[in-house]
Amino acid sequence: MKNYRYVLFDLDGTLTESGEGIINSAVYALKKFSIEPEMSTMTKFLGPPLKDSFRDFYGFDDEKCEQAVKYYREYYTTKGIFENRVYEGVEDCLKMLSEAGLHLAVATSKPQVFAVKILEHFHLAQYFDYIGGAELDGSRSVKADVIVHTLKNCGVNDRSQVIMAGDRHHDVLGAKALGIDCIGMLYGYGTREELSKAGAVYIAETPLEAAKWLLG
Repeated sequence: MKNYRYVLFDLDGTLTESGEGIINSAVYALKKFSIEPEMSTMTKFLGPPLKDSFRDFYGFDDEKCEQAVKYYREYYTTKGIFENRVYEGVEDCLKMLSEAGLHLAVATSKPQVFAVKILEHFHLAQYFDYIGGAELDGSRSVKADVIVHTLKNCGVNDRSQVIMAGDRHHDVLGAKALGIDCIGMLYGYGTREELSKAGAVYIAETPLEAAKWLLG
């Protein structure tokens, strides 16, 4: 018997298909370092915190990561942020859950200021009690930290009533570290194997399927 009262949504790959803007921004940054990346490999930037990606995939040290993020945002803040679209069925999903009395919030590793701007642009901010994200300096980018921050701002103390909805293993593992269930959103950037291995309690192929399962 599901007793969830609060649903936390990831943003990229869960609410919006933001891959184009993220990839274009990352490519722009890498070219500043005279790196010409293979476009077919750039989906690896979809999901992890930005600094982690530059460090793990290109061996950048802390100073270089900081500069790479600055270059990334040169493109992202003016263009990449809106190279983005809402997944089909997402707004219907949010409406169904809201009308059923569930409380919704966002917990994303994207800087909070960008997350708010995106959700306001697409007229989705109205469905959320709170939109939580990372700081611009990269702090609070670890998923578990974002979840704790979001729950605090929503006044939630009983984590057994909370479920995370996300498309990558970072979402599942971040929630799991706090004793919170996670539903995997298969239409995003992760695979069924990835989400299942991480421990998702359910894997939905569409936003509507996720809503129906959550409402049980």
